[in-house]
Amino acid sequence: MRATSNLFRLSPSWEDRPVTAVAPLWKLDPEEHDFPAAGNYLRLLIDEARAKSLVKALRKAPATHQKAKDILRAAGLPLLAVDNPHVASDLAKIREGRALSPVLLVRGNLLTGRPLQLADGYHRVCASYHTDENTDIPCRIAVVDRV
Repeated sequence: MRATSNLFRLSPSWEDRPVTAVAPLWKLDPEEHDFPAAGNYLRLLIDEARAKSLVKALRKAPATHQKAKDILRAAGLPLLAVDNPHVASDLAKIREGRALSPVLLVRGNLLTGRPLQLADGYHRVCASYHTDENTDIPCRIAVVDRV
């Protein structure tokens, strides 16, 4: 029996990383089907009219970049494992050099405790994080208070 244990191993060595060191490629604009997907998610949280307004705002929002680790922290969401089917699919796209669609976000509010909402792109953020937590992810951000 070995005297050492991996129990307290905080970060894997480079050889143990689940993904190659390929940086994700990103499309300039979200895919058309991302907007209805965001609307479907948002309608679970708010009424139909506000969801439509937020989707419209997401379509018009300028592109910005945020780090994968910051998106997950602001949303209060866990990092999905590499064996999640959708994360695995996005990791395969990254390995193949296929561009991912930017993510669609709804800004949270620190003062009220409302977390950032990942309206579309949770799996893409997780896949990107698995390649490098500091990856800059293109995103569009809508603000609830403005709709």
